[in-house]
Amino acid sequence: MGRIVIDPKVRHGKPVIKGTRVSVDVILGSLAGGMSVDEVTEEYGITRDDVLAAIEYAAKLISTEEIEEYA
Repeated sequence: MGRIVIDPKVRHGKPVIKGTRVSVDVILGSLAGGMSVDEVTEEYGITRDDVLAAIEYAAKLISTEEIEEYA
């Protein structure tokens, strides 16, 4: 998970791609909104591996938390 970092001075401590201000939630929101991985990489100047790291980060995060029903 070395690609994802949390720094209170960057994006108010949201997890971001290392060396950028691109947050995991922006990446996931873009994908959920219908953008392809290639479109996300072009839009935000990140790599495919960065996008996959964001997805992996989110998957690991929710696997360790109790999730309430969301609709």
